[in-house]
Amino acid sequence: MEELHVVNKINHASSWFATKQPVLLSYIINLSSAAIIIAMGFFIGQIIASGIQKILLTRKIDNTISGFVSTLVRYIIIMFTFIAALGRMGVQTNSIIAILGAAGMAIGLALQGSLSNFAAGVLLVILRPLKTGEYVNLGNAAGTVQHVHIFHTMLKTFDGKIIVIPNGKIIAGNIVNYSREPMRRNQFTISVAYDSDVDLVISVLTSILKNDERVLKKPKYVVGLSEFTPSSLNFIVKCWSSTKELNTVYWDLMLKFKKTLDQNNILIPCPQMDVYLHKKTNKISKNNSKKIQKNKIYKI
Repeated sequence: MEELHVVNKINHASSWFATKQPVLLSYIINLSSAAIIIAMGFFIGQIIASGIQKILLTRKIDNTISGFVSTLVRYIIIMFTFIAALGRMGVQTNSIIAILGAAGMAIGLALQGSLSNFAAGVLLVILRPLKTGEYVNLGNAAGTVQHVHIFHTMLKTFDGKIIVIPNGKIIAGNIVNYSREPMRRNQFTISVAYDSDVDLVISVLTSILKNDERVLKKPKYVVGLSEFTPSSLNFIVKCWSSTKELNTVYWDLMLKFKKTLDQNNILIPCPQMDVYLHKKTNKISKNNSKKIQKNKIYKI
């Protein structure tokens, strides 16, 4: 009897397998296809992430940003790969996508400020209006860029302070980059006395620019009389030089302007005020005449 019972079970299993064979075969094919899709997703995600990181590093973008962006891209590819694999296995992915969308919206509302800084950081990476080592002015802060992170940017001021600015504020405001262009222009205002020889002043200032090798000849430097003030004639001097030497050129030229003007007896006026003090005396002399003390003039 036991042998007959075992044989019946085997026959029943065989008939069930024969009946369900197409369904089982379909499940096996779908499961194998899903496994292949997941494996390919991991492989492709790794290749794309590595390629993005190499491109970012080639463009000399900060390691933190390049690593973060490449990792983010890799996980996005893997997530879509899992969704595709579930769809291949017959799972309805519409509900999963809806759940992910709702979760993403909730997270976005909770982290609105952080996500805006993140989006701004991505734009800074793509557009690159500032780079490490450049001197920039970001409205309320100015300094040399130390790091451009995905959520914030660090500046170092001339006096050694570190300023951390959220990327959202950087994108929303003006960015003045002083280091990006290889050439920059210096501008000077030179004041001389009214009795100075105008042609001589222009000749002296022009000769200083002409004899300084750091002053570029193209674009051409400019020297001209620009303004009549109550106490002086103002001359404008504009000249171009290398960005790296801009400050040094400015300081050296200012010193040369002063020394050369002094050598040519061209006075640089200073503000002057005349104060008149009037003193009167009511004393009557013997001959009944009034004596009035002469006015004294003091110059300040």
